[in-house]
Amino acid sequence: MNESGKYLLVSGVALVVIVLDQITKLWVAASMQLHESIVVFSWFNLTYVRNPGAAFSLFADHSSAFRVPFFIGVSLVAGVAIAFFVRQTPPTQRAVLVACGLVLGGAIGNLIDRVAYGEVIDFADAHWRGMHWPAFNVADACISVGVGLLLLRGVFVRDDAESEARRSAAA
Repeated sequence: MNESGKYLLVSGVALVVIVLDQITKLWVAASMQLHESIVVFSWFNLTYVRNPGAAFSLFADHSSAFRVPFFIGVSLVAGVAIAFFVRQTPPTQRAVLVACGLVLGGAIGNLIDRVAYGEVIDFADAHWRGMHWPAFNVADACISVGVGLLLLRGVFVRDDAESEARRSAAA
């Protein structure tokens, strides 16, 4: 893959995430009443909620005059940071590029909701023995998977340049 191919990969992954995210959110909003819950598995429900805050409802109690511009700004900064990171990433590091596409697509998916509704549509409700994980959506899941992949790669994979520098220093 060449330099332009890496941007195509990141953009393609991001576009798939955005489309899946928006389709699922539109389906939930059109098919369910707010706060309605449908049991899918004993540990998983589809529950239509709207989250005015960020992860774990962070900033949910702030006014929309603060929240919406703040989250739009954070999304734009994250987008620029991802673009910069992708620019620095060699085309051979496809897993990193896919992870960046997941994070970028998720950020844009939630940004669309914030601009359109002032809050994010969530519907995935995982629970176990009365304990509930905060509701989430496709965008949130892709952001989590993307960040997880980047963290795992950072912990378990050494770059060739870094390995070569260590071998040279040891010699």
